[in-house]
Amino acid sequence: MQHLTPREIVSELDKYIVGQADAKRAVAVAIRNRWRRQQLPDDIRADVAPKNILMSGPTGVGKTEIARRLAALVQAPFIKVEATKYTEVGYHGRDVESMIRDLLEVALVMVRNELSSTVEGPAQEQVEERLLDTLLPAGMTPAYGDDDVAERSKRTREKFREQLRSGQLEDRVIEIGVEQKSSAASSLLGAAGLDSDPDLSSMFEKMMPSRRETRRLSVKDARRVMMQQEAEKLVDKDTVTKLAIERTEQAGIIFLDEIDKICGSDGGKGPDVSRQGVQRDLLPIVEGSTVTTKHGQVRTDHILFIAAGAFHSAKPSDLMPELQGRFPIRVELNDLTQQDFVQILTEPHNALTRQTQALLATEGMIVEFTDDGVDEIARVATDANKKTNIGARRLHTIMEQVFEQVSFEAPDLEDKKVRINAMYVRNRLGDILKDERKGWFKL
Repeated sequence: MQHLTPREIVSELDKYIVGQADAKRAVAVAIRNRWRRQQLPDDIRADVAPKNILMSGPTGVGKTEIARRLAALVQAPFIKVEATKYTEVGYHGRDVESMIRDLLEVALVMVRNELSSTVEGPAQEQVEERLLDTLLPAGMTPAYGDDDVAERSKRTREKFREQLRSGQLEDRVIEIGVEQKSSAASSLLGAAGLDSDPDLSSMFEKMMPSRRETRRLSVKDARRVMMQQEAEKLVDKDTVTKLAIERTEQAGIIFLDEIDKICGSDGGKGPDVSRQGVQRDLLPIVEGSTVTTKHGQVRTDHILFIAAGAFHSAKPSDLMPELQGRFPIRVELNDLTQQDFVQILTEPHNALTRQTQALLATEGMIVEFTDDGVDEIARVATDANKKTNIGARRLHTIMEQVFEQVSFEAPDLEDKKVRINAMYVRNRLGDILKDERKGWFKL
């Protein structure tokens, strides 16, 4: 896990997300506080809880992207979940504890990949020997005491080794055994709504035998499969589990989206299995509790929760007071302006204009955006969002409409250069914008 200063975190987020300075600062401080907590004496460290964050703002302004980029930046286990997919305990559906199990699975993959890289050298040696065993012609194994055959076998093996290392055998097809675990157990439990029970899930996995099948693969593809197999043998599973649980507890981030959709209705009266009841079940998870998984127990005391919602028809104050108290940091994200759209189109590393240029470059096309062309796209997006605000996602729809003809005809065009100026944008969107009803529907 990287230890960046708040300023460095904001600077990195600025490369992908336009504006929303308050939200960036809030998450940067929350992440830095994790590092600060690790520097404290043991008697104080246990009492320092994370400052969970509640983001409010319209869709498409960067709430999810901030959390996702943040987790990737600090290399922390991260999952995004929708609050609406959970139901109160006792009803059919996923219970809130399953988000902790999902987060642990993400951490297991991260730790396993990291430890696999540390045994890459020995694993490669084993893979090479396995490939040679498969590639060698049948009958090359010498009988006991047959020195001539043994010498010929050794020379042949070394010759194959040289060809293997030089890449001459990459396309040769060989047969390898691959062990696959049956998915019938998880499918059966999922259909019955019991997939959240770790003990039952673990029991079914042990009962269902793994299936071994022979696959025909090229040496190139077989090497990749064998590397996974050999690395798995060399990495200690108990170590992976221990480190994954520790990372989940100390560095895990859960982005809880659409939290405004579970605000209690009718003043919290009456049964509502996906709203008030879910809030009650969420409370102990966010406050700090122990969740049982098939890999062991996970404490949630220091997992960082970032909740978000548009809050169009509800307010953060409509959440249960106890749950509100567990999200002390409140951040309101702003609507995107026309200038914000211009920046989104041009400044981020993954800007839509750069993506479009890269995609069409594969067809030999050169796409040039003029300043007035970008301004026109931003203006149309701003006007369209006044009717129905979907934030930056509006730009995807407009860009697809602008480039629809070029994208379709690109392989056959002789003139491989297109200039996107304001006139070009208006021509491509003119018919749509003339018909307001049709225009708002398509854009």
